[in-house]
Amino acid sequence: MSESFDCAKCSESLYGRKYIQTDSGPYCVPCYDNTFANTCAECQQLIGHDSRELFYEDRHFHEGCFRCCRCQRSLADEPFTCQDSELLCNDCYCSAFSSQCSACGATVMPGSRKLEYGGQTWHEHCFLCSGCEQPLGSRSFVPDKGAHYCVPCYENKFAPRCARCSKTLTQGGVTYRDQPWHRECLVCTGCQTPLAGQQFTSRDEDPYCVACFGELFAPKCSSCKRPIVGLGGGKYVSFEDRHWHHNCFSCARCSTSLVGQGFVPDGDQVLCQGCSQAGP
Repeated sequence: MSESFDCAKCSESLYGRKYIQTDSGPYCVPCYDNTFANTCAECQQLIGHDSRELFYEDRHFHEGCFRCCRCQRSLADEPFTCQDSELLCNDCYCSAFSSQCSACGATVMPGSRKLEYGGQTWHEHCFLCSGCEQPLGSRSFVPDKGAHYCVPCYENKFAPRCARCSKTLTQGGVTYRDQPWHRECLVCTGCQTPLAGQQFTSRDEDPYCVACFGELFAPKCSSCKRPIVGLGGGKYVSFEDRHWHHNCFSCARCSTSLVGQGFVPDGDQVLCQGCSQAGP
């Protein structure tokens, strides 16, 4: 008697039938598929032994079921992306989830170097300075009305220039005669002392500190011989071609203040009326 040759699952004879041999014994094709075949994640049908099977993240697919969920293109031999468990070809993924470059209008491909600013996206090589047209990359830049400038170009084009040295003011300056100045450029014409934050005056549009202006231009007090500088509300008295500080305008003999009083000139001196009448 010949030895029996039966399916390990259904026990039907395999003589004259197609079968598949496994470590646990031979199986007829239907039993083999039911026992060992995986279920396709797309169509939910068994993936038969004679079908090409594709595997991705614990999921199995028939070759024909492994396709883009949007355009149905086969992904068997194509690059693809998985988005929320859906398989997408690169074209559909870019169309749905990638942004367009604000400069050239082309898609910014996933994984490519890009720059984002103000809700817009650029290819790294498309994000250029509006002045010198060089890539800005990771350099500092200044936005202005939809344009983007590297710092040197922005300063060249828009930053105010110092009235003295004509160089740009990139940070704090001072205003003199409605013009911007570097703090270090606004100095006394006489002694070169910095004037920013100090009291000063001008002559012929040139700035002077109080001391230099008094020495160079202010009239001298006929009594103390010091300059009479009218800054800060200073008051003085003038008579003919002579001048006095308010507190210096007093009688040469009794030192009584003559401000607002009658007086009598006596040579280089001034006297109150009482001392004048008293005689020499």
